Amino acid sequence: MAGWRGYLQQLGWWLAHRLGREPERVLAREHDALGELRVTQAGELRYLYFGEETEQSCALIGNPAWLEYDYTRAMLLAGFWLPQIERALALGLGAGSLVSAVLQHLQPAQMRAVELRPAVVELARRWFALPQVPELQVVVASAEQYMESLTEPVDLLLLDLYLEDGIAGAQLHMDFLQQCHAALRPGGLMVVNQWQQGSSGKPYAVHRLRELFGERYLQVEVVEGNILLFIPQAGELALDRQAMNVWADRLTAQLGYSLRPYIEGLRRAG
Repeated sequence: MAGWRGYLQQLGWWLAHRLGREPERVLAREHDALGELRVTQAGELRYLYFGEETEQSCALIGNPAWLEYDYTRAMLLAGFWLPQIERALALGLGAGSLVSAVLQHLQPAQMRAVELRPAVVELARRWFALPQVPELQVVVASAEQYMESLTEPVDLLLLDLYLEDGIAGAQLHMDFLQQCHAALRPGGLMVVNQWQQGSSGKPYAVHRLRELFGERYLQVEVVEGNILLFIPQAGELALDRQAMNVWADRLTAQLGYSLRPYIEGLRRAG
């Protein structure tokens, strides 16, 4: 039942998001073993679809680091706890907007993005201006295979694995979540984009998450129905909203939006 309520909540957001939007024109279509990929444009916004209806990414033309979705904006809060990032890892690329934003605003010395579908990487580069810079390496592989071979710990791990029909199964499995968490260096942080169980304020796989991490992580729900989890390598993350707002205000001009709403919504699990 909770899953059905979550679907309706996300459907409501999707309908509201599309109302009043300019008609979209198709720029590109690709097919691979997992189905169709489609790039469309409406006004100044460009979209990546998985299949016919699953809007996977949205980008502002001319500004690849712009984040249109609340859930991606909320993921930038990681920068408060990680003022210096040596290595960042993103599991799931999509159109690359989040990767572009992390590179520009959090400025890791090195960043690696892992994407299952070669065609997605090609479309991100061709239509969404994915940066081709020395700091960024894109790896075509499944997230599970990549994590099995990872030898270097990371400061920041962004987990955002979604397919045409929803959240990837790996993102709900204890072994995989544990493997991702084990890849963090001391002081590191894992940010997970999960679906919310209806309007409960609880993420999918909540019992598994609490079994692994207790109630020491922070979470915030966003309008799309997603819930973002901020899971530290050890200990608890400081929840100092005053300090976070000062930090966020320094970023507002370069971001073009404020991170304050996500700071206000942050709370401890449980």
